[in-house]
Amino acid sequence: MLPCGVAVSHVTNLRLRGLHVGSATPLHFATNRSVRRVEPGLVLHRYRRELELEVKHGFVLLPPARTFVDLGTQLDDRRLLRAGDWMVGTGLIDLDELRGYCLESHLDGVRRARRVAALVRERVASPRESDLRWSMHRAGLPEPEVNADIHDDHGRWLARGDLVFRRQKVLIEYDGWQHERDARKRQWDHLRREQLEAAGWRVIVVTSVDLDKPHLVIARIRTVLAARS
Repeated sequence: MLPCGVAVSHVTNLRLRGLHVGSATPLHFATNRSVRRVEPGLVLHRYRRELELEVKHGFVLLPPARTFVDLGTQLDDRRLLRAGDWMVGTGLIDLDELRGYCLESHLDGVRRARRVAALVRERVASPRESDLRWSMHRAGLPEPEVNADIHDDHGRWLARGDLVFRRQKVLIEYDGWQHERDARKRQWDHLRREQLEAAGWRVIVVTSVDLDKPHLVIARIRTVLAARS
C-alpha cells in the first residue's frame, strides 16, 4: 500500500500500463510530500507542486503526459519515441494533448520530450517500428506515411502498409517473429506482397534481426528510394 500522496512514476508507471521500456528496477514513485523513509529498491522523486493523479489497475499513477516528460530524464530519444508512439497508438493520450503539454511544461526532461514529441505519430503498430522510424530520421531519410492505405491505379484497396513512400511507390514492412511462426499470416503476407509488386510497388521487408544492424537497413532503403526518385 502506497502512502497517501505517493504515485507510481517514470518507467515503472509505463510498465504498469503495459509497455516495458527502461529498467524494471528500481521502482519509481513521486510525491510532493515529506516522506521519512524510502525502502531499498525504490526511488522517490520529490516534486514541488501539487500532483495530478489517477487510479489505474488499483494503483495511483501520474497521468500520461506528465509521465512522458518525466521519461525524458531516463530514456534516450529512441526509447522515448517508443514510449510516445505507444501511448498515442493505444489511446492512452491524444497526440495534440501530448505535444501541447510538452510545449507548456517547464519540468525536468521537457527539452528531450519536446524534441521527441514532434516525431511521435499516430497508428504506429509496434515498438520496433518506432525504432525503425527513429533510425530513418537519424539518417536524414524523408518521412514516410505511417500505417497508410495503399490502392492500385483503379482505386482498389491493396494493403495497409507500415511505412509508405507513396511518390516512390516504396513500402517498408517490419516483420516480427509472429509473421514467421504463423503459417496463415506468412501466406497472407506473400500474397499481399505479390499484389503490391504487380501494382508497381517495391516492398522492403525488415526483420528484428535486421534491426540489430540498422545502418545496413538504412542503406537498403536509401538505395531503393534513390533508384525510384
